[in-house]
Amino acid sequence: MNPALAWPALATLGTLLLLFVCAAIVGRARGRYGIRAPATSGHELFDRAFRVQMNTLESALIFIPALWLAALVFSPGWATVAAAVWLAGRVWYAAAYLRAPESRGGGFVLAFAAWGALMLMASWGVIGLLLAR
Repeated sequence: MNPALAWPALATLGTLLLLFVCAAIVGRARGRYGIRAPATSGHELFDRAFRVQMNTLESALIFIPALWLAALVFSPGWATVAAAVWLAGRVWYAAAYLRAPESRGGGFVLAFAAWGALMLMASWGVIGLLLAR
């Protein structure tokens, strides 16, 4: 394995940790606000925690493949930089959404821009490989 791929792997572990923390926050909110499974709403603060978890999960679904494509066909280093920005944006988004949902925009924009950069890197790399044939 290319040792440079340890950096995108670390970013992937960071993403998994973020997903775990979001799930733990939801679990704690379920207990605190008396929201019994399978309910997915019932108290505003629980609803926020649940939306943060689901939005983060949805975002991770498109982020992780983009990260690995960019790392494999463009640059592990640049892909990791974009991944770090994505993670920072998602943490900002989660904290802002839990505190005051209307303030989540900055974190969303930062994470979305990082994902877009990964998509450009991945596309550039794949097209380069196809044209080199």
